Amino acid sequence: MNTSGSEVKVFCGNANSPLAKNIAEALGTKLGDCEVGTFSDGEIAVNIKETVRGTDVFVVQPTHPPVNDNIMELLIMIDALKRASAGRITAVLPYYGYARQDRKAKARDPITAKLMADILTVAGADRVLTMDLHAAQIQGYFNIPVDHLLGVPILAKYFIEKDVQDLVVVSPDLGSVTRARNFATHLDAPIAIIDKRRPKANVSEVMNIIGDIKDKNVILIDDMIDTAGTIVQAASALKEFGAKDVYACCTHPLLSGPAIERIENSVIKELIVTDTIALPKEKQIDKIQVMTVAPLFAEAIQRIYTNKSVSRLFD
Repeated sequence: MNTSGSEVKVFCGNANSPLAKNIAEALGTKLGDCEVGTFSDGEIAVNIKETVRGTDVFVVQPTHPPVNDNIMELLIMIDALKRASAGRITAVLPYYGYARQDRKAKARDPITAKLMADILTVAGADRVLTMDLHAAQIQGYFNIPVDHLLGVPILAKYFIEKDVQDLVVVSPDLGSVTRARNFATHLDAPIAIIDKRRPKANVSEVMNIIGDIKDKNVILIDDMIDTAGTIVQAASALKEFGAKDVYACCTHPLLSGPAIERIENSVIKELIVTDTIALPKEKQIDKIQVMTVAPLFAEAIQRIYTNKSVSRLFD
């Protein structure tokens, strides 16, 4: 694909090639020719099989589990492209791993979200395109441009098309209130907040609901669901407080460990997620509905390489 005299190419590692392929197709192009494998000792080997000199290159690689392998693939691909004289390299991370340690919560804690930013920059990334960072301030950890897309409009679209009535959007904790309010604005719905308190050590959390959810259809919203313990517990509490149907949604379906079993056996009617993380067949259950982020990322990529405003995507 050519625009304004510069060529644009999309490459990907092994993390989420279906999403990368869909992004490329939405851009009217195909994935760049590269091979990402391993040597016999497990070291990652990258071979870029076409010229990238002077091109605007986008590397699509979410850093979900196996997180360390996916990060190293991304870094080595960036290094290979940089040494091949790519014009500009954008690291496209639909899911930004190591984001949960974004501050020193206690003495001697690492700040891995900042470490990731430093490593990506040193490897040669000229800018980053990502979605729903665990904490928005992570953008400030970079000294290169960061475009931060939001998954809320995509998730909200599902409920708008489904036309679920008597909706209340519920934040699973106090830290997710801003995301819940943004989601509720798209649905023109009120919000409620789950207030969790642990009376003392080894005593289970007591949940209180701030807001009216009795006889309402409620939607729990979060940026990611990992082991699903919090979201399933929250759903049960909402039912106990009189909610009708309980839906849940998140941008990043990590769904590790006992997550699938917990969701399958929970009161959650449907879990709506996006494809920032590819779900293997064993995690594709009837309760989970997947919305694609490919068109949004394609639009953002198009705006980046034509030097148009990415913020217009939020209007």
